[in-house]
Amino acid sequence: MLRTLFSPRVVGLHLLTIGVLIAFILLGRWQLGVFQDSGKPHAVTDPAPVGVTTLSQVGAQLTGPAVGRKVSAEGVYDASRQLLVADRPADVDAPGGNVSRGEGYWVLTPLRLDDGTLMPVVRGWVAEAGDPAAAVPGGKVAVTGRLRPQQSTDSVQRRTEELPAGQVQTVSTGELINLWSGQKVRNGFVVAQPPSGPLVQVKVQPPVVGGELTWRNLAYAANWWIFAGFAVFMWFHFVRDAVRADRDRDSGKSPEIVLEG
Repeated sequence: MLRTLFSPRVVGLHLLTIGVLIAFILLGRWQLGVFQDSGKPHAVTDPAPVGVTTLSQVGAQLTGPAVGRKVSAEGVYDASRQLLVADRPADVDAPGGNVSRGEGYWVLTPLRLDDGTLMPVVRGWVAEAGDPAAAVPGGKVAVTGRLRPQQSTDSVQRRTEELPAGQVQTVSTGELINLWSGQKVRNGFVVAQPPSGPLVQVKVQPPVVGGELTWRNLAYAANWWIFAGFAVFMWFHFVRDAVRADRDRDSGKSPEIVLEG
């Protein structure tokens, strides 16, 4: 039997089977990886900026496709209503409205648009409340940035009432309407890119969407592994026949011939 298993013909079959198995297993893993990657979130194509008034309305929530979009706006900053958002790092909150906490402040200034509505703009970040970099630019300005939804207030540790005057804990449209009483405030806020004035840039990620699983690739992976199993079956079948043939030859047996007639 060992002589048969290590004969040149059968050794060649062993090597061929090993090569086929490695190839089929790797092809299956490749298709499985494609299937897994298809379900991962990925950044969408970043279109050119659009006017903020086309995506952010007064009294209406932002829709999904609007979140993270590049927007542009022109107007005049209302310095009298500027606020500092406390406990902010120099990056924007996580998707889903969860509040990111950190050291420093976002500089939140309303931009009065040509129609008289206010668009909240996070102009940048400062480490201290009295930083002169937070001074508001005068005159008409053009702002570009990314649109973000209002933040949730559920997970904050301090209420705005506990903060010094001129500071808030989150960028909440409802709270801003109360603070900027008598004004029409558009929903959400814009994170300026680049920052307005000598402020530190607040980082914000482009829009990310969840992937759609491509089940076809999972089926392809299963097919390759089934082929690998079939290759093992065929290898076993041929090796068994070779062993039987050599055993019969050594015992002096010859195949039976059946004549019809």
